[in-house]
Amino acid sequence: MIAKLLCATLLCLPAMAFAQTPPPAIFTDPPRDAAAPARMEVLHVPSHGVSINAVGYLAAGKGMHPTLVLLHGLPGNEKNLDLAQAVRRAGWNVVTFNYRGSWGSPGIYSFSHCIEDTDAVLDFLKQPAVAAKYGIDTTRLVLGGHSLGGWTTAQVAAHRRDLKGAILISAADMASSATLPRDQRIAFLADNHETLQASNEALADEIASNAATFRLNTTAPGLAKTPLLVITSDDGLAPTDEALVAKVRAAGNARVATQHHPTDHSYSDARIWLESAVVTWLATLP
Repeated sequence: MIAKLLCATLLCLPAMAFAQTPPPAIFTDPPRDAAAPARMEVLHVPSHGVSINAVGYLAAGKGMHPTLVLLHGLPGNEKNLDLAQAVRRAGWNVVTFNYRGSWGSPGIYSFSHCIEDTDAVLDFLKQPAVAAKYGIDTTRLVLGGHSLGGWTTAQVAAHRRDLKGAILISAADMASSATLPRDQRIAFLADNHETLQASNEALADEIASNAATFRLNTTAPGLAKTPLLVITSDDGLAPTDEALVAKVRAAGNARVATQHHPTDHSYSDARIWLESAVVTWLATLP
C-alpha cells in the first residue's frame, strides 16, 4: 500500500542502482541448545497509557544477546518474520511489535505515534529487569524497519545515541504525498487500511501538517554517526532512499552500506537474499 501511495508522487521513477555485494548462502538450523534453547515470548510494552503488543524471538544460549527491534510498515501485512527468524539463527534476539491502533494494539494509530511507540519499546528493553529476563545486551541494540518502518527507524535513530546501528528496507518518505490534493491522500490511505484504528482523514491531515519534519532526508544530520544499512528494490522508493544516503554521507558518516535488488516492495522473490544481506551486515557491527 505504501509503495502505491508513494509511487503516485514519485511518478514511479526507476530505482537508481546501488552498490551490490552478493550475499552468502542462507543458513541452516543450528544444533538445539538444550540448556538454553531458542524461544518466543509475548511482551506487553507500556506506551503512552496503553500496552502495545510485542513478540520476542529470543536466541539460544545463556547470557546476553544483541537485539534487533524490527518495525513493520503501513499497515503491516508483510511483517518480515522470516527475517526475524534468520537474525535469531545468527545469535540475535529480535523484537517485533504493533504500533498503537494497529493489529490489535490498543489506542489510536498515527504516524507520530509510530515514532513514540518505537521509543517506548527501546526504553522498555533497556530496563534492567527486562533486559535480564530476556537476555538483552542493552549496549548492542539495532533498529530496523520496512517501508513505513524504515521511515520510523530513520526518525527514531536520528534522535537516539544508544543504537549500534539502523537498517532501512525500502524506507518510505511519509511526506512525499503532502502536495497531493487532500481527497487523493485520503483515497490512497483508505486502501488496505482495515487493520488500523485511525481515520483516513486524520492521517491525510497529519501528513500535510507535518510535511517539513516528516521528510525522510531531514533525518540525515541525526544519522551522521549511526552505522546504516540501506536496502532498496525496484518499487519506486530507491531515489528517495539514495538521496538520504548521499546526505548522510555528506554529513560525515562513512559507515553507510547499501544493497539493491530488482524485486518488488515486499521482496517477494528475494526473501533469502534479504535475510542474508541483513545478517551479513549485522555481523560487521562491533
